[in-house]
Amino acid sequence: MKAMVLEKTAPVNPHSLVLRDVPLPVPGEGEILVRVTACGVCHTELDEIEGRLMPPKLPIILGHEIIGRVEKMGPDAGRYKKGDRVGIAWIYWACGKCYFCKKGNENLCNRAKWTGYSANGGYAQYTVVDERFAYPIPERYKDVEAAPLLCAGVIGYRALCLTGMSDNQVLGLFGFGASAHLVIQMARYLYPQSSIFVFTRPGQVEHQIMAKKLGAAWVGATGEIPPELLHCAIDFTPVGAPVSEALKILEKGGRLVINAIRKEEAIPPLDYTKQLWQEKEMKSVANVTRQDAEEFLSLTAKIPIIPKVTEFKLEEANQALLILKEGKMQGAGVLKINH
Repeated sequence: MKAMVLEKTAPVNPHSLVLRDVPLPVPGEGEILVRVTACGVCHTELDEIEGRLMPPKLPIILGHEIIGRVEKMGPDAGRYKKGDRVGIAWIYWACGKCYFCKKGNENLCNRAKWTGYSANGGYAQYTVVDERFAYPIPERYKDVEAAPLLCAGVIGYRALCLTGMSDNQVLGLFGFGASAHLVIQMARYLYPQSSIFVFTRPGQVEHQIMAKKLGAAWVGATGEIPPELLHCAIDFTPVGAPVSEALKILEKGGRLVINAIRKEEAIPPLDYTKQLWQEKEMKSVANVTRQDAEEFLSLTAKIPIIPKVTEFKLEEANQALLILKEGKMQGAGVLKINH
């Protein structure tokens, strides 16, 4: 099968991933072989390529927003049948036995494996996964539309839940890419009386226009002062400054949720009195659970969430990654896998 393979870490460039012919994976006990039809392009891949999130071993096939069809079942696999459409998210496997798993926090499992990081992912024509970590996909979505739901959507859902938001509050979104453009749709559905303020990089006019079309009550650049303080906020950006800026305009008792596995630069020093006092909170998001995915996929068809996608071929993965790195991706980038 064909796959785009990461063989070494370096700054993202036109040759970061290499198109290779690799052996077709064989499903083991309880696993399914999935014929991949679409795979989203996520910022986490930039962290892997550039060494901020070093894979356990190289080479590795990236990609954890996977849509495909079940091609073959391994021994004792019976949840799905051949031809069923499934999705695969960032969480590839968890032990189910440790303190975190028993508490419902399998996203924190010390033995957990991650798709496209601990195990080969979806920048390929086929992949395998434990059938317990694959999900049915709502029928209303095309494959390329569904792919971003498996990470940008699910992790955005977890981040929104972690804000503790309630209706009639003001939510701030810092960065308006793949995840944020889905979160604004969730928030408007779940909290219809709330206001959503969106903060982008200076000059990201197209992102700001999209935010307004999706219902943002106010749009500006990070560092600008909005018309009201924020009761809660989510930082989707790969840089440090938005954390500092969000805390400056967070209401007393408010919470900032940081939706990033790694930051490309340090968070600036914080002034405790001006930015953290008055019971303000910061909380990080670490991965997702199967429950997050199941709840979100059930919710998304009801809203319904409509992802904006930019399609690329498998062999154009490097181009997609460069556009994402430059902050020029509109909505979510998705690789459409041909066979």
